[in-house]
Amino acid sequence: MLVRVNPSKKTNSNSMKYNFDQIIDRTASNAEKYQLRQQIFGTEDLLPMWVADMDIQTAPFITEALQQRATHPIYGYETLPESAYQAQIAWMQRLHQLTIQRETMLFSPSVVTTINVAIQAFTAPGDNIIVQQPVYFPFFKSVTNNSREVLSNPLKKLADGEWTFDIEQLKSVINKQTKLLLLCSPHNPVGRVWARAELQSIANICLENNITVLADEIHSDLIYKPYKHIPFASLSETVNNITLTAIGPGKTFNLAGLASSTVVISNPELRKKFSKACEANHIGHGNIFGHIAFEAAYRQGDEWLNQLLNYLQCNIDALQQLCSRYPDKITMLLPPQGTYLAWIGCSGLQMNRKQLLKFFTEEVKLGLGAGFLYGTGGREYMRLNFAVPNPIMTQAIKLIEKQLN
Repeated sequence: MLVRVNPSKKTNSNSMKYNFDQIIDRTASNAEKYQLRQQIFGTEDLLPMWVADMDIQTAPFITEALQQRATHPIYGYETLPESAYQAQIAWMQRLHQLTIQRETMLFSPSVVTTINVAIQAFTAPGDNIIVQQPVYFPFFKSVTNNSREVLSNPLKKLADGEWTFDIEQLKSVINKQTKLLLLCSPHNPVGRVWARAELQSIANICLENNITVLADEIHSDLIYKPYKHIPFASLSETVNNITLTAIGPGKTFNLAGLASSTVVISNPELRKKFSKACEANHIGHGNIFGHIAFEAAYRQGDEWLNQLLNYLQCNIDALQQLCSRYPDKITMLLPPQGTYLAWIGCSGLQMNRKQLLKFFTEEVKLGLGAGFLYGTGGREYMRLNFAVPNPIMTQAIKLIEKQLN
């Protein structure tokens, strides 16, 4: 039997109205956010909104492509096909006006893998790596786990609630052992979509100090109007020459469990070093179903993504309305500009970090990301994943409101 799989097979997805309201029961699917409730929160009696994947079903054209591939009776080693790379190249051009040359692209199972490989490829034990906290905690854990030193450049919070880079502090802490900067763009957890001037200020410092930049842009498709993602590598040719860009469909299309992403490295010397570190770690070429989903998503996902962003905007609006009703207790002064993660200020509750976590876990009965886990500046915050069906968002808001009254 010969089964040919064609992830690029067109459906009527451009005219389809997608149903994001459907509630999917994940409790029996070994989903992390449900299976680990007892371990993380000490109870299963809560609604989990902490892990950064969506409780919204995967796009049907991806499921169909996976089902088609599953009919083939052999699941051996495979590589990400050239057609999949070309689909991602075309997607990046359409959505972000970023031109990528195929020879600059390498496979990676995940952004965190890319971070660890980059640390091993471009730094040595004892070197300093810039981390801009509060930030997704594998950023600084990857540094220390590889026996490197975190050079902290905390984000600066402005009076209007905006977070930005602290450029003067960064200039003051850089030393000769500073070799790499880990940039989160768009930012997880504060939700910023960085402006061109902000990114350029980081680029200027890194160029002046011969610092390589790893730009985690895994959330780059999840941008709300009127904001626009600016790929760090697109700032100039000289910036492109010091940049590694980590991208993939995992967040956009809820495919994190399929472990497929890429890293774009235009500088041949950097690419050679990164490839050597990949070989040393036997990174491999991913998995069959990840390859299929990767290509199907990038070939057919435009309209699905447009509808998803409009849908998630409703959840943002609902959270804003909640915060506006209790401004003395919780705040979201500025809504997320990108990602599906809300960074909710809780200083008005006047609780320490342990009390705050206990409040949301035991009283509100929501499993959220405790802000202190994201490092400096996060103690009075909780991270809430709002990539859920609207009815679940309504339920979560009611749970919060009940305890704030």
